[in-house]
Amino acid sequence: MGLLIDGAWHDRWYDTKRSGGRFQRQESQFRKEVTSDGASGFKAEPGRYHLYVSLACPWAHRTLIFRKLKGLEDVIPVSVVHWHMGETGWEFRQGPGATGDALFGAGHLHEIYTRAKNDYTGRVTVPVFWDTRESTIVNNESAEIIRMLNSQFNAMAERPELDFYPKELRGAIDEINETVYHSVNNGVYKAGFATSQEVYEEAFDALFDTLNTLEARLAGQRYLVGGRLTEADWRLFTTLLRFDPVYVGHFKCNKRRLVDYPNLWAYTRELYQMPGVAETVDLHHIKQHYFGSHAAVNPTGIVPKGPEIDFDAPHDREHLKAA
Repeated sequence: MGLLIDGAWHDRWYDTKRSGGRFQRQESQFRKEVTSDGASGFKAEPGRYHLYVSLACPWAHRTLIFRKLKGLEDVIPVSVVHWHMGETGWEFRQGPGATGDALFGAGHLHEIYTRAKNDYTGRVTVPVFWDTRESTIVNNESAEIIRMLNSQFNAMAERPELDFYPKELRGAIDEINETVYHSVNNGVYKAGFATSQEVYEEAFDALFDTLNTLEARLAGQRYLVGGRLTEADWRLFTTLLRFDPVYVGHFKCNKRRLVDYPNLWAYTRELYQMPGVAETVDLHHIKQHYFGSHAAVNPTGIVPKGPEIDFDAPHDREHLKAA
């Protein structure tokens, strides 16, 4: 998503020469936790925290889904960046679905990072979980933010009974998350941003090997961890949703389309059709961002008109038992 180095913006993701053509995702640098009791120094309170997201980004999309499903929309307000990422990174400018910066009127997301840490150096990414009381970024790691939303705001959530990371399933969830993250969530990026044939094919093969495994897994069970809907499903969903519109063509992940996997495709439709989830999806932002912002991959910036995808078609997965 670009780098901020010594106060200057660099429109690059990684050093191709140093990485041997491999896309290497930098770890998130803000890793504090919001807790229900405030023991962490950041107490869960209504209106205290603000979420910065991109509707195009699969990592940020996770947080919007959890915010919606848990019923935290009145508790945690959101600012949405514009879909286009230019030479200065994520921008706050007007466009359908883009809100601008509701807190400070900033022009770019990197201003939020340097507001939290004036000598910040590193990638400027979404999501960002901002603490209005301490005027800082609490966390910018989506995997950790969704767990906070899952459990730490229950006292003010409309649906506190929903638990997508139950104690008895955590080992199984963590295990499948690890595989899906490396081969699928990040795997499409490894393929799409590879700058050598060997590196691309390595990521490509790992991606489709894993999709084949997931397809077989979902033939006999409703969700990734048996009959229980968990965070593992939502973490996979945001990549599957973008697969045919973006990753097949833009990232050269074209061995098969999602619609060529009967179980994965039906599973994706089921998750999309769950109450409130479709409201978090914006295919305009998704397509405009990827095709219009990655000049190294798509130098013309032309955004394809297709494909036509019916996420509302019946999924027929009711025959598989759900907990």
